[in-house]
Amino acid sequence: MSTGVRRRMGVDERRQQLIGVALELFSRRSPDEVSIDEIAAAAGISRPLVYHYFPGKLSLYEAALKRASEDLAGRFAEPQEGPLGARLLRVMRRFFDFVDEHGPGFAALMRGGPAVGSSATNALIDSVRQAAYEQILSHLDVAEAPARLELVVRSWISLAESTALIWLDGRRIPRGELEVQLVHDFAALAAVSAAYDEEMSALVKRMVQDEPTDGPFADLAGRLIALAG
Repeated sequence: MSTGVRRRMGVDERRQQLIGVALELFSRRSPDEVSIDEIAAAAGISRPLVYHYFPGKLSLYEAALKRASEDLAGRFAEPQEGPLGARLLRVMRRFFDFVDEHGPGFAALMRGGPAVGSSATNALIDSVRQAAYEQILSHLDVAEAPARLELVVRSWISLAESTALIWLDGRRIPRGELEVQLVHDFAALAAVSAAYDEEMSALVKRMVQDEPTDGPFADLAGRLIALAG
């Protein structure tokens, strides 16, 4: 982040700098608590100059949110190599990296912040969820999801969001445990759906056929067997 030293920048460079400064401040505190004056001071420019590039804090917040949403969507991208359980665990680690880095901004977005409710903001949130959804389907080698699979994947994405928000409120559960638990949750949701549907049953069998004995899916099975005993 700039420390107040002025230098001439091109229009796009200055806009990108202001977005980066805003993201940094929104990552520390709720966007509602960050003023244009703070953003200007951190960027080393005057308040009127901020308004020269952005009409107001809302437009700057939306621009910062767009960059953050692209970053978050990218966290779900994972090479389709190796066991599915291990892939999902790596995705959850990157997801929680983002939540950890942008805690207050992430919470403000999901719980209600200055731009929440605007069509632009809702579209960005939906784009992240859709990117995550499409990534999961690609790992399952499914081009078009049947109804039950769509329900499983979209429910799991919502669960990941809710889990992250609860974790941010005090961080009372170790982050690593939640990352593994969410992978287990995905397997459990799929397994329950498989009990009602032959197509889902075939998918779940394909999911677990190449899973190693030390992977997260096998770990879940072991825990469930221990409970039954």
